[in-house]
Order: sequence, then structure tokens, then C-alpha cells
Amino acid sequence: MDHHGVRKLQLIIIAAFFALTIHGKAFSADPSPVIGTLQRVSGTAAVVRQDQILPAKAGLEIHSNDTLRTGPDGSIGVVFRDDTQLSLGPGSVLAIDEFVYAPRQGKLSLIFRMMKGTAVYLSGLIAKLAPDSVLFVTPSASVGVRGTKFAVKVEER
Repeated sequence: MDHHGVRKLQLIIIAAFFALTIHGKAFSADPSPVIGTLQRVSGTAAVVRQDQILPAKAGLEIHSNDTLRTGPDGSIGVVFRDDTQLSLGPGSVLAIDEFVYAPRQGKLSLIFRMMKGTAVYLSGLIAKLAPDSVLFVTPSASVGVRGTKFAVKVEER
């Protein structure tokens, strides 16, 4: 390749780099939007996000598909964008399978999957606006939420 061809290839590579930079991160998945925030954490607790384990601390943002875990001495309190409140007690594991809060577009959905431990749930706007769109799943039952407060305990098998 002559000098002109090398220069042209360099310009193409530079242009491609700038295009990728301007249009976002092409090589990493866009994170899901923030759906809530840890308000209270005590003892040992973590948030599992994709392949990462993040130490839980007050102020940590929560995303769809995160899994919340507490150790034998841990607890977590979360407030979601629609004002749903969730508290997990010691030894708990809960996955946030879906959280969609777009009331203007008529898109509302909340699905929690509790594998073990204890939780206290206080419904927010999703349950008030679209009660059939809220589901709390455990290994032995699914609870449809109709705008309420409840506690659940899931024991390991």
C-alpha cells in the first residue's frame, strides 16, 4: 500500500473512532435505567448486577435485573421510582425481574422474584395505577398485588 493508501486508512480509522465516541459506547451494553435507590443498609449486603457483585451502601442506584442479597446479619431498604418500598431481612435473595414505570406511555410492570429470606413490601404507583401488572413470585406461590402492604418469608428447601 502506498503512502496515499495508508493515509486514507488512517483517516477511516480515526473517523470510525470519533463516530463511536459521539454515538455512545459501542463496545459495552448500555446499562438499564435507574429504577430505585438503596435508602438503608445494615450488616452484610450486596447487589449482583450482571457479573459484578457490588457492596450495598445507602445511595447505590438499583437497575432492572439486579439481585439483592443480604447476609445473616444484613438488611436492605429500597425505594423505587414509583415510590414502591421494599425491605429485605437477614439471609434474603430477591431478583428484580422487571420494573417498567412509564405511566404516560401506559407501560407499567413490576415483577420481584424472592428466592429466600424475608421481605416487607409497600406498594407504590404501579400497583395503584395497574394492579394486574405487579407480581411477587416465590418458589411455592405467586402473589398478585392489589395495592397493599405485606410481609413474606421464604424458607430454604
